[in-house]
Amino acid sequence: MSASLSGPGSATQTPGRGPVRSGLPRTSRDARHHTPITLTGLAVKVVLLGLVAGIAIWAAFPLIEAEKWPALAVLVLTTAGLFYLYLTRRHIPAKYLVPGTLFLIAFQIVPVLYTASTAFTNFGDGHRSSKDAAVVAIQSSSVRQVAGSTEYALSVATKGDPTTGPLVFLVTDPKTGTVSAGDAGGLRQLDASEVTVAPGGKVTAAEGYQVLNFGQASARSKDITDLIVPTASGALRSSGLSRAYEGKAVRAYDAGCDCVTDSETGKTWTADEEVGAFVAGDGERLAQGWKVNVGLSNFTRVLTDENISGPFLGTLLWNFAFAIGSTGGTFALGMLIALALHSPRMRGTNLYRVLLILPYAMPSFAMLLVWRDMFNTDFGLINNLFGLGVDWFGQDWTARFAVILVQLWLGYPYMFLVATGALQAIPRELTEATSVDGASPWQSFKAVTLPLLLVALSPLLISSFAYNFNNFNAIYLTTEGAPFPAGNPTNGATDLLITYTYRLAFGGQGAQFGFAAAISLFIFTIVAVVSAISFRRTRKQEEVYA
Repeated sequence: MSASLSGPGSATQTPGRGPVRSGLPRTSRDARHHTPITLTGLAVKVVLLGLVAGIAIWAAFPLIEAEKWPALAVLVLTTAGLFYLYLTRRHIPAKYLVPGTLFLIAFQIVPVLYTASTAFTNFGDGHRSSKDAAVVAIQSSSVRQVAGSTEYALSVATKGDPTTGPLVFLVTDPKTGTVSAGDAGGLRQLDASEVTVAPGGKVTAAEGYQVLNFGQASARSKDITDLIVPTASGALRSSGLSRAYEGKAVRAYDAGCDCVTDSETGKTWTADEEVGAFVAGDGERLAQGWKVNVGLSNFTRVLTDENISGPFLGTLLWNFAFAIGSTGGTFALGMLIALALHSPRMRGTNLYRVLLILPYAMPSFAMLLVWRDMFNTDFGLINNLFGLGVDWFGQDWTARFAVILVQLWLGYPYMFLVATGALQAIPRELTEATSVDGASPWQSFKAVTLPLLLVALSPLLISSFAYNFNNFNAIYLTTEGAPFPAGNPTNGATDLLITYTYRLAFGGQGAQFGFAAAISLFIFTIVAVVSAISFRRTRKQEEVYA
């Protein structure tokens, strides 16, 4: 005789199937791991995966055309991985983690890595592409019309917007009557059935192109004049709005000496691979260069170039002062107002709170422009209201005081809101206990309220410091970095490193993206170090007051 015990958690032996837990039916266990897919869920999955496939196909063609095989391999593997992940019932946690990870890589890691790689190059105006492209640009820009140059009937067209789209020359060969389309990439012949040609050879319509009328072409006359179409024997340039000629290049590249020679003057420019430009014996450089790695020169330039190191260090000190003053000032004012309204003796606190957060509800860019006008020397509200004649943005310290004052007005509502929430989380018994012990209100605030506020708000203060350290709008929409010293129009008294970098990258002296990227890495390092130290001190505070 045998006895068997069964219960909610017991296991029984089934012939041929092994032990089975009797307390949980097999169907329940299967349902827990294999949730049925609804029709709506299936439709959403099909749409999203179809979108992923469409984006992958769209991105693949440019990569194939540019022969970017490693990037294409990454695209294929990523797409295949996404399809595998979302077409299987396994790896449930990864289904939620992968999208966020991909967005983190695409919008955080890749831009940082690209900026870092750019910082070690001379990338900028005149140094945007390869050496071959620079040679083509040099030869094309030196094209001159000579005796016997072929002339073509010209129509200007575009595939985009007539006012901003890329221009294309539609030209008719006077000898053969064939029509060709030309841009910076060269000429390509069009099928006769795709074009309509008027008497005289002028193209009036072309399939896939929008021919510009006289008014539209006149508005873009400079772009038309600047467009050079390379050809087998020279280059095509416009002569007015209705004619074009095929001229000869005055400057030619000689691969033997790796140099460019001007046939009219005989002057020679030799390729210098270290600077990515053709340089003559007297030091003259041709404007068209190419992108090369320059090592640490962009970083050392910040510290060794006298025209940059002095202004850079001065800007760095003011940057710290601005970030600390903005963050500390807004925190102090917001906290004081929050303490005043936290008092049980205050009445009408809801109305006060609504009025006090109005600056936070206004668009900051609009308020910055309003404040700029209020500080105007001649008709500004501040000078007229107080009977002053201060040139606020014309002097270094008044301009700096003005931008910090604007930041104080814009930033205190945020600190007021977060301080109000933190104060409400502090038990009143703690402050009442200090009063019973005979502590004054100031002693109670210093010993209890302020430390607990700092524990709660330190991460917000650190993030606010990082934001103000790179607060581009606060400077550019008020002073634009002014006032500028007479000998340095690129670095003003109120410039932050971010506005200084912007002026270097997009200023009137030509873009210097590589140098700007190097300064961006300086900014990144400074903010990262300050934030790391601050977070470390914050953790110690939390341990003390935990």
